[in-house]
Amino acid sequence: MDGSTPGEPVDMNAVAVVSRREWDAVEARDRTEMKNPAQTVIVHHTALRYCAHPRDSVSQLAHIQHMHMQERGFDDIGYNFLISGDGMVYEGRGWGIVGAHAKEHNFNSVGIAFMGNFNDELPSSASLTALLRLLRIGVLHGHVQPNFVIVGHRDVAKTECPGKKLYALLPKLRDQLQNSDLFSMHKLH
Repeated sequence: MDGSTPGEPVDMNAVAVVSRREWDAVEARDRTEMKNPAQTVIVHHTALRYCAHPRDSVSQLAHIQHMHMQERGFDDIGYNFLISGDGMVYEGRGWGIVGAHAKEHNFNSVGIAFMGNFNDELPSSASLTALLRLLRIGVLHGHVQPNFVIVGHRDVAKTECPGKKLYALLPKLRDQLQNSDLFSMHKLH
């Protein structure tokens, strides 16, 4: 649901982003600011339970942040943003902060994780639309270069991430991005 009534124009520059404060994130131990807008968007999946309800998503976010900080020794949750099945975007490290999601690629990329395991399941259309809207906002606000590249985690590391089904959708997402006027969203519907 985007809150609009039928026939009313939808604001394609808007996406609901749940802030760190709203999902009760633990304070980061340290933050490193990116020196330039991201050149690459790296798509991940959490490889955990599919989340499509805010209550499930928030508990999953807390679990991921704890796992990243306590078990992996990261300064914070590794991803810049996470997207649930209902199309909600959750702020991880956020824009302009170096992530911990793809070794040797964190300083020039944004890591966006879909919440679920997409080896056998397809991501929802709401989550894919949320990704494209988030990228549009990132470009419009100077956080992501207009000519960025979108890749799967497996393109830069030995991993199955972001899962077979989500990875298979990346060429279609690339086409939608390339065939749009700075990501004109009308081609998604």
